[in-house]
Amino acid sequence: MRDLIDELVAAHRDVQRRGSGDAEEIAVSVHRRYDAPVADVWSAVTEPDRLARWFAPVSGDLQLGGAFQVEGNAGGEVRKCDPPHGFSVSWGGPQSIVRLWLTPDGAATELRLEHSVPVAFAGSGAGALYVGPGWDVAVLGLALFLRGDLVGDPVAWEGTPEVQRYNAATIDAWVTAIGETATPDEVAAGVQAALAQFAPDVSEDART
Repeated sequence: MRDLIDELVAAHRDVQRRGSGDAEEIAVSVHRRYDAPVADVWSAVTEPDRLARWFAPVSGDLQLGGAFQVEGNAGGEVRKCDPPHGFSVSWGGPQSIVRLWLTPDGAATELRLEHSVPVAFAGSGAGALYVGPGWDVAVLGLALFLRGDLVGDPVAWEGTPEVQRYNAATIDAWVTAIGETATPDEVAAGVQAALAQFAPDVSEDART
């Protein structure tokens, strides 16, 4: 398996502050291309037995209108489902929405995942630091799975030193994506929270 840091450039990250008034929201998105057909990627992101091998065990009814629970993480409801093109689910609350789109590119697939929440909940674009690194390592885990580089227990794998080092690097990448959607103080606080959550064992020396 190649060094995970080499995987950083395979993902593209974006943070937007959009809308106005009560409808204003922060949208955090990550894009990645997979050398696999859409049908295979769709199966990997929707079938419980495959999800458990790269993401986490998921229980419930993974159909339109069904409720689900990710083990050790959020639960929600399937809001939209258009196989094999994409789906939309609530994530931990009715105003926290995760959308996923799959677009064929020849024999490959372009995946885009977006997590949006109201600005009143996120505070600013720095809210991306609370969720972005988690989605970043998820799309990495999917890439490894589709290549046949199995990680064993995905939850245990995410706590390994190698993945924590990857997470620390993605935190820096998310800071760049945040741009002017947050103040420096908001970003600094978000970075500290993200490091504590996603890279608690990575020293400052290891990050520089």
